[in-house]
Amino acid sequence: MISLLAKLFIRPAGRAEADVRRAYGTLCGTVGIFLNALLFAGKFFAGVLSGSIAITADAFNNLSDAGSSFVTLLGFQLGGQKPDVHHPFGHGRLEYLSGLAVSVLILLMGVELAKSSVEKILRPEPVTASPVVLGILCASIAVKLYMTFYNRRLGKKLDSSAMLATAADSLSDCAATAAVLAATLVGHFTDLRIDGWCGILVALFILWSGLRAAKDTLDPLLGVPPTHEFVTRIRDLVLAHPAVIGIHDLIVHDYGPGRVMISLHAEVPADRNVLELHDEIDNVEKELREKLGCDAVIHMDPVVTDDGLTNQTRRRVADLVHCIDDDISIHDFRMISGPTHTNVIFDAVVPFGFRLSDQAVEEKIKTAVRALDGNYYAVVNVERSYT
Repeated sequence: MISLLAKLFIRPAGRAEADVRRAYGTLCGTVGIFLNALLFAGKFFAGVLSGSIAITADAFNNLSDAGSSFVTLLGFQLGGQKPDVHHPFGHGRLEYLSGLAVSVLILLMGVELAKSSVEKILRPEPVTASPVVLGILCASIAVKLYMTFYNRRLGKKLDSSAMLATAADSLSDCAATAAVLAATLVGHFTDLRIDGWCGILVALFILWSGLRAAKDTLDPLLGVPPTHEFVTRIRDLVLAHPAVIGIHDLIVHDYGPGRVMISLHAEVPADRNVLELHDEIDNVEKELREKLGCDAVIHMDPVVTDDGLTNQTRRRVADLVHCIDDDISIHDFRMISGPTHTNVIFDAVVPFGFRLSDQAVEEKIKTAVRALDGNYYAVVNVERSYT
């Protein structure tokens, strides 16, 4: 159905990618509101008909899902607003906030379902199952499975945390309704009253899904490293330019889906003309914007490439640093000779949570460089990698 509606109402040709993305979000949010409202009406009728508190509670769960779909729709609309003087990087993170709101609704629904289940355990009641009631519950499971698949597929396609959270919510609803259906059948055909116990299990599953969805939306708000694939694409694109011989200090700033800024240091030969290098770096920034859709700020680091002693010492120091730990790397290497000693200056990159303190790493590197040559004094800046 979504594919058919997309063909009717969404025309990708000639539209910006952000506009197409927002159109898909609007369409899915609208369909979600309609389907959840329909499920609420059907289940509420089935709950009244059967006298089942579990079915009635499940109906109000769908009503909260309609609210979740509205929040998702609102997130796409607000997140798609253009940058303004107060928000120069756009409003894309509002989509993450809408996904977080959906996650909170999932958690609240899980808590309420757990409370209702405990009450059902303490005060069990007989449940009447009719073909109409069973048909409504089975149809509800089918609809929610469909909503899970299309939200997950489009969520991955559009890189939307809100839609992925909605997919997790829909899958939880499938489990909840399936448990209600099973409990209804068992309670109808036997004297066992397991409605409450099934509800407890479903509530735990829903709470787990809500926590996982909340983490998926909180992570980009707090700031997470870019994916390995994205870093590799950036590195390959930049290093494809002959003027660039290495990159480091790559930082990716995420301001919402489709709104990414990056900064990096590009190592360039020190003996090249600075104006020519600047023009080449401008071309790199333009290519990053066109091919990866991210605005880039690149700092040029001149590197001595025609001095044999500097190149040999850089390799030897890199080997010494790897002897301390393979996870440590160096960059911005240069040597400044004086009348009494030579300063060997470079940055050392260590991962977060490294087993040694920055001071301990610096002292080990200084000792190793001094052992390499008694006239060498290491000037080391220990830093962390953001990728």
